[in-house]
Amino acid sequence: MSQDITMLLHAASAGDRDAAEELMPIVYSALRKLAVVRMSRETPRHTLQPTALVHEAYLRLVKDESARFENRRHFFSAAAEAMRRILIDRARRHARLKHGAGWEQVPYCEEELFLHEPDPQILVLDQALRRLEEIEPRKAEIVKLRYFVGLTIPETAEMLGVSPGTVKLDWAYARAWLHREIADEDEATE
Repeated sequence: MSQDITMLLHAASAGDRDAAEELMPIVYSALRKLAVVRMSRETPRHTLQPTALVHEAYLRLVKDESARFENRRHFFSAAAEAMRRILIDRARRHARLKHGAGWEQVPYCEEELFLHEPDPQILVLDQALRRLEEIEPRKAEIVKLRYFVGLTIPETAEMLGVSPGTVKLDWAYARAWLHREIADEDEATE
């Protein structure tokens, strides 16, 4: 399946409309599975449902006409980044104190069910992840793929072209580093 996706991505990037139409359901299905896994790990307070997350991420990827995906890894990395940005943008929007005198304009969307407020810790995680990305880009990419997309260690290893052992070590390092950064941030705000 990964070879099919890569071939279809290349053909669609070259302007083949049939390939683009054939790619859509395959990619959408894969993104939906990743979103379900990702959202199952979110706190119960999170408001965005997997369907809404995958729809928005898919739309962002499809709308960008300049995007040319080299392979499956490149596409899913872009999807991970899109999902991360969606979650971060939602958390920032909810964190603003002066947003329309306390009122928030919410676009109508049937797929989006508002059950609880988003976790404000995602903003702290985003800041720490940006710092990690500056010093250890591969470790930050592993966090994005594992945490925001929900890939397993073998899937992440395949996506990045490294061994599962390397992913395990980098994942352990990144989690410890992020934990320390977030704890330091929490102490600084108290």
